[in-house]
Amino acid sequence: MSQENLTSEIRSVPTDQRYPVTAAIRSRRTIFQFKPGAVPRDVLEEILEAGIWSPNHHLTEPWRFTVIGEETKLTLAERYSEIQIEKITSNPKAAAAADEETLAKVGEQGFKKFTSKPTIVAVSCLQEGDDQRKREDYAATCCAMLNIQLAGWERGVGMQWSTGAITMEQNTYDLLGIDSGQEYIIGFYYMGYPAEVPTHERKPVDEQIRWTS
Repeated sequence: MSQENLTSEIRSVPTDQRYPVTAAIRSRRTIFQFKPGAVPRDVLEEILEAGIWSPNHHLTEPWRFTVIGEETKLTLAERYSEIQIEKITSNPKAAAAADEETLAKVGEQGFKKFTSKPTIVAVSCLQEGDDQRKREDYAATCCAMLNIQLAGWERGVGMQWSTGAITMEQNTYDLLGIDSGQEYIIGFYYMGYPAEVPTHERKPVDEQIRWTS
């Protein structure tokens, strides 16, 4: 469907039947607990497509999405498990209080936590041009990520944007076939249908706005 036809179709929908964007923005929450079952491929593609309509200076379209398959997820889960153990062993006090059984349990919990994420997508942005171009492209890709979250929320799909250590390691880039000299992984999106939706409040907006004369 062309952009012109899409716009026409949106306008043809009665106002009271359109999805309220502001309601989606206000109700969206980061989801940590998911129901079993991956996001269907067609739904995932629709959600990711929402990202490519984000504003981007000079139409650089810097975003890239890598959908992680089950075999790759298991490999990453093993490494995630090791990272959780390393958090303890790298701290002298914590390491002194932890025996092998404790470390094994921590590793097992880490593995289960990672594999409990039904669908995982690595979001990266191109690293081209000068520093200003890279900042603009990073910002554009972050805008794409918000579009993706809102499009997912509209379809009942929740997400967690994770920037943990595993997203930054060179081994992760290599495993996902991403050239770290050409792209920067902004984070992993853990996706799925929410098992639990947290409730959080925000500070009043008038505490966060500055007005100048």
